[in-house]
Amino acid sequence: MHFTRLFVTLQCESKKDCIMSTATLSGLRDYLYSTLTPENMIWLGNQLTEYGHMQQEPQKPYTKEEIYAMIDESERQLANGEYQDFDEAMAEIERELEEEDRKLELAEVV
Repeated sequence: MHFTRLFVTLQCESKKDCIMSTATLSGLRDYLYSTLTPENMIWLGNQLTEYGHMQQEPQKPYTKEEIYAMIDESERQLANGEYQDFDEAMAEIERELEEEDRKLELAEVV
């Protein structure tokens, strides 16, 4: 039998700031797959789902005024040429995700 120990060290100001990278979460998932029985996986999945729902902040619906304000702001930005086409927006998202992963990988090394 092969046993693996998994250690993850994150430096963060609060629990809300501690976000693990996809690679770290995948490693944790694979470790659990290799050590838990199917029954334990189901139990743990249910516990995590329940806990996650309890931790979520309830979302309040936007008011009509808030929606109109968002539309007005979007129209103002469009009129001023302050917009991105799809490719620019996707490239920006990719850069942000890569930067986030890089920061998390550095935090895991520490």
